[in-house]
Amino acid sequence: MKKPVIGITLDHENDQKYSALPYYALRENYIRAVQLYGGTPILLPFENSEISNYLSLIDGLLITGGNFDISPSLYGNGDIHNKTSLKESRTSFEWNLTKEAISLNKPILGICGGMQLLNVILGGDLIQHIPDEIENALEHEVKPYDNPAHTINIKAGSLLYKLAEDKKVIGVNSSHHQAVKNLPKNIIASGISSDSVIEAIEHSNYNFMLGVQWHPEYLISQLDHNIFKEFVNATK
Repeated sequence: MKKPVIGITLDHENDQKYSALPYYALRENYIRAVQLYGGTPILLPFENSEISNYLSLIDGLLITGGNFDISPSLYGNGDIHNKTSLKESRTSFEWNLTKEAISLNKPILGICGGMQLLNVILGGDLIQHIPDEIENALEHEVKPYDNPAHTINIKAGSLLYKLAEDKKVIGVNSSHHQAVKNLPKNIIASGISSDSVIEAIEHSNYNFMLGVQWHPEYLISQLDHNIFKEFVNATK
């Protein structure tokens, strides 16, 4: 039986830490998590002209996180916070790729910035800097990533609730300074932290579309395992 092919987006750096030339970057654990549950990962360089070809090859799309933010201009905000860091070539590619993937009803898992991208593409917006808008906010930028940073409350009856095996509260390894703010039509908040920051979203009328603000690729909980298992299964 043919294994499902999962396209994984990449980060891009030009900091000369790895190479004097610009380079793509991706943590190995994204790849390993897909492989663990039977997917064949392929990596997707930023080539807008190749998007249709990429989507003809893949059965599901994994939009990864990274050390950058989505431009507020994409959700109607002309003011850029001084903590906001943009990677416009990456965002442009992921925007076009994801919109076309949605039009084809491809299963999609968005992690960290990938969740935020999904929300904006579908018509929502973002909090640019959590401490500025959330009173008594939790610390959402916590390291190391292989330990839970805080807990979330899970919405009963949601896909996330099913994947959490009916647990209502679970620890997650979030690391972010921006967050989903207003939700678009057909998107529900299925995971919320105690300071009211949205930590998971899902589409109520789609094959499989889940966004999580934390990093399940570290596989620190059974929920994380179940997210990847369900995602890969949805692509079969």
